[in-house]
Amino acid sequence: MGVRLDDIDYFLAVAHHGKVRAAAAALDVSQPAITQGLQRLEKELGFPLFERSSRGMQLTAVAVQFRERTQALRASLGDAIKEAADMHLGALGVLRVGVSPLYAQRLFVPATVALHRQRPAARLRVMLNLNDALIAALRLGDIDVSINALPGAIPPDLHALPLMDDALCLVVREHHPLLAKRRLRLADLMDAQWILPGPAVAARRNVEGRLAEAGLPPPRVTVEMGNTAGGQLNQLIAQSDLVSIMSESQLGTSSGQGLAPLPMAEARFTRTIGALTRRGVVLPPLAQRFLELLEETARGEAGAGPARRRSASAAPAARVKKQGRG
Repeated sequence: MGVRLDDIDYFLAVAHHGKVRAAAAALDVSQPAITQGLQRLEKELGFPLFERSSRGMQLTAVAVQFRERTQALRASLGDAIKEAADMHLGALGVLRVGVSPLYAQRLFVPATVALHRQRPAARLRVMLNLNDALIAALRLGDIDVSINALPGAIPPDLHALPLMDDALCLVVREHHPLLAKRRLRLADLMDAQWILPGPAVAARRNVEGRLAEAGLPPPRVTVEMGNTAGGQLNQLIAQSDLVSIMSESQLGTSSGQGLAPLPMAEARFTRTIGALTRRGVVLPPLAQRFLELLEETARGEAGAGPARRRSASAAPAARVKKQGRG
């Protein structure tokens, strides 16, 4: 006879609510319908799904794994049905993308322009935020794809698509006293005041980890940035003695005007920028095509990269050299 889709829905509802009555209310069906559906499913599978007691319905050991796999497949099927319905209505569904502000212009915009040309009926919802918020939204299913700096160790529940490299640099204003030191060391930052994102952001943890490795205390954060405020506060760095962190590519743009990287190897953090998706979740065709376009965009960036990187680094290097003579 085969497994019925509504029986799968009954099983998932009972597994979630723990009781037949609550599952029936949530699905707006009768309790006997739920009970009969579970009996049919258990008969078809050949093993029990629940241990029934006065406290409710508890999953059996084998049913725990069955639920995880079934839940993912059911969600993918639901997305496929919605996408087919949207296509029938002349649309291609909604692609939900999260992106770090640093890579909106470099990766997201070109890929989205290309997607719009190929799929003019496609609709996008965009979340602009920092890594910690994007990854949390991805795990909750609020977004399908997140474009940001990849964690050093990719969590087991996420899948990473590396796109490009973009280091982080410790930066200060031009003519900052630190730039005049002949042999700058991390220890020279002991008394510095900092402008950094919140403690959960990877860039902040990179700085704290590097200082800890050198046996130094955590940075003295005078200004803590939230969400997407970083780009709007760069002039605060340029007009004060605060130390901050900035992507190497951003230094070569108008955002890096008046700023210079600290000239020491310990002040540079290598990292990879990429796209994150949830592992085990089958992406709809629209999202898959968007990832392909992101890869094409990143390859184009790499092709134009050397000249761009030279122009981005030449000005800061010249500034440091000039200040050293002073």
